[in-house]
Amino acid sequence: MPSNIRLSYEVVQAKVVVMSAPSTPAPAPAPATTQAPAPTPSGGSGAKTTTSRLDWRLRFVVLSVIWGFSFLLIKVGTEAYAPFQVALGRVFFGALALLTVLLVRRERLPRGRTTWAHLTVAALLLNTAPFSLFAYAELSIPSSLAGICNATSPLWGMALSLVALSEDRPTRRRFAGLGLGFLGVLTVLGAWQGFSGLDAKGTALALLAALCYPIGWIYVRRTLASTPGSPVALTGAQLLASTLQLAVISALFTSAPASFPLWPTLSVIALGALGTGMALQMQYRLVTEVGPTTAQMVTYFIPVIATTAGVLLLGEQLHWNTPVGAAVVLAGAALTQTRRR
Repeated sequence: MPSNIRLSYEVVQAKVVVMSAPSTPAPAPAPATTQAPAPTPSGGSGAKTTTSRLDWRLRFVVLSVIWGFSFLLIKVGTEAYAPFQVALGRVFFGALALLTVLLVRRERLPRGRTTWAHLTVAALLLNTAPFSLFAYAELSIPSSLAGICNATSPLWGMALSLVALSEDRPTRRRFAGLGLGFLGVLTVLGAWQGFSGLDAKGTALALLAALCYPIGWIYVRRTLASTPGSPVALTGAQLLASTLQLAVISALFTSAPASFPLWPTLSVIALGALGTGMALQMQYRLVTEVGPTTAQMVTYFIPVIATTAGVLLLGEQLHWNTPVGAAVVLAGAALTQTRRR
């Protein structure tokens, strides 16, 4: 997932530092730059510290499950709705969830034509395009394969950042991670068999969706990194822009659904409200409590959960090269995000 959406804005030292979620296309800031939680009073530190640790670990697991199940929810949603409609429902219910949070907090959406223009482009790159591409891809490929393709996003991010971001200097370890990661992709796709039995179009669409995230992340980093506003407000505005984009696209290229079957409808609602809306709230708290480096580790659990869900709940076939290749992809992605001490 997802997940899932896939953009979050983290406030660090009065500036907005951009991360993607769940697929982090480039290294996150070092934990030392994140403000630490307030220390617990010495009177009851033992019990409170244990509770806090259990709390963030539990939320980490829940977040991994939500975003891991996003690809299954996409698959179920496309059984009754066109891919553009699945993407539209996803951003609409995600925006609704975040706008509800803003209403409760009495926060406003960002202002200014320039800010909204940049958010509109960010919405296209980080929501409208990848969400639609993943939905179209899952018409012909298993949800487990889509989840693994999503895990290549850090690899694309590494490759692009070498060109687009001067502060991301290439190192031998990161180059090795990039090569290892794409070797894992070839393993997943069964390159030695000539890609036999693989739907080339669906796989290409899923990989293109994963590529959209780092492109969007670099754009946001260059245009919105110092924009005032809370992470919820910026992301909510971005989802609103994506909702408008997909509403127009769906009206032009799809016909209205004749019925609203229960499970596909619930899947789209859950995909948006949970995976694209409320899950971001959980990630914000994780970043605040344990730092971005630990919080972004959720990326590496998503393909594992997506594959398990697809096999157990949808009966998708699993060959040996899929989990092996996925492990190699994740190992390569981890290497690309390491920095020199």
